[in-house]
Amino acid sequence: MKPTIIIADDHPLVLKGLQDFLIEKDFNILASAKNGKEALSLIKAHTPDIAILDIKMPFLSGLEIAAKCRAEQITTKIIVITFEKDENIYNEAKSLGVYGYILKEFALEEIEVCIASVQTNKAYFSPDLLKFIELQERPKYFDDLTLHEKNIVKLISNNKTGVEIADVLSISTRTVEKHKSNIIRKLKLESKQNSLLIWAKENSTFINS
Repeated sequence: MKPTIIIADDHPLVLKGLQDFLIEKDFNILASAKNGKEALSLIKAHTPDIAILDIKMPFLSGLEIAAKCRAEQITTKIIVITFEKDENIYNEAKSLGVYGYILKEFALEEIEVCIASVQTNKAYFSPDLLKFIELQERPKYFDDLTLHEKNIVKLISNNKTGVEIADVLSISTRTVEKHKSNIIRKLKLESKQNSLLIWAKENSTFINS
């Protein structure tokens, strides 16, 4: 049996596109809303099986609606859609018990799979989002480094030589090498040539963010 669904998005084209697609696929769309206030009213009035909500809407965001539904023990399962690839938003969505998180660029490709997953009480998070978050994870042991050591790793990731690093930081090349040894030990890297350079390059996006 197809679930009852409410859709809310303040972008008319996105709202119409998603609604038309789901109606074409014979889903039971009860109503749609253009802002968070309307969406919450519709959820309270109809208690649909699923509410597909844009994260950023006037009056109430998708996550704010999820929080209110949770506080009021409304059984509607929330799926949020967004352009945002954001680990903090992802973590907040999970903490609020959101069942689905879909990136808008993949909405039509993933929405059916997401709904099917949600119907069986399984959360669905866009694979592209999960891949992005995985790439953004803090490198292991990086926080064990001192600020000075982190600066040296940053310079290494930007192709600075030992001599250049010494010049930038106004220290001797011998001190740079000593720092490198300490960094390699703290990061638990193999003591072989270029191991630190390779590590710095692999994690350069995070180090330079």
